[in-house]
Amino acid sequence: MPINVIITKDFNHMSEVAAGIVEKKIIAGLKDQKQFVLGLATGNSPTGLYKHLAKLVNSGKLDSTRIRSFNLDEYVGLPGENAQQRTLHPESYCYFMIQEFFSLLDKKFIETSVPYGSLIDQQQLINELEANPEDWKELGTEAGKSIVIKENPTSDYLEWIRKTILEGYAQKIYNADGIDLQIIGVGGRGHVAFHESGIPFEDSSVLLVKLDENTVENAVKDGHFFSKEESPWYAISMGAELVYKAKTVILLAIGERKVKSITKSLLNDPTPQIPISYGQIYSEKGGNLIYIIDKIAGRELLSNKNLLEQKGIEINILE
Repeated sequence: MPINVIITKDFNHMSEVAAGIVEKKIIAGLKDQKQFVLGLATGNSPTGLYKHLAKLVNSGKLDSTRIRSFNLDEYVGLPGENAQQRTLHPESYCYFMIQEFFSLLDKKFIETSVPYGSLIDQQQLINELEANPEDWKELGTEAGKSIVIKENPTSDYLEWIRKTILEGYAQKIYNADGIDLQIIGVGGRGHVAFHESGIPFEDSSVLLVKLDENTVENAVKDGHFFSKEESPWYAISMGAELVYKAKTVILLAIGERKVKSITKSLLNDPTPQIPISYGQIYSEKGGNLIYIIDKIAGRELLSNKNLLEQKGIEINILE
């Protein structure tokens, strides 16, 4: 299925266009199935979309009681003495989703799920990794790495993470018959969720990720944490391969910071260095991939419109 790129005027226009597409997909899906499964992202890009969707639910145009959701990622290592405190920390993605979306709904979803990162004690994780180096390996070519825990590890704690936290979340998505529509944003270096640049596509289901120092530094620069020492250094995340198993994937992006990664993801061949470039493989396998971006993020795509059309990528400019 060809990749569809929609160029919008600005953030508000992007949010409105995205909401219209999501609304149509949900209504169509619920004609043939009992529930609709949404994949959700955090970050600034989808916040306008979420406000539009909440209005659609509250006006009765969408039946939230037949919608289930799964979020892409969650930190490991948020401040807090226990899982409850970490889950409700202002920088947790669970807290973000409550604040930006779930609390706006008059009628709630069937269920909302966020990866179980808050259940992990970061210091215990670090101690177990250091004490049991034979139980795991790192995958990735850049600073951010996927921590792959081997089957039947010596450490009971690492086995619990592998079976309950990672495989358990993937199984829950599978039990829901997969994700019908996945919303994603994109990081400055082309990563999706915490699938960092350089982590392989293959077998990237639900990942335990040691974060790139650049990711941690940006979290501090953006004011999310006071220092690198107080920031989470790990996360649980859907990997690109799992993200792009959804029936439809909608990528949202705005602004100058996203130009380079957006451009490379479609003009160049797929590469783990730009995780969202996996979308090309997804599209070739029949997936429905839609980029909804503003004219700044899409600047270089517009300059290369003829080349993209030769690759079968459709560009639509909305004014």
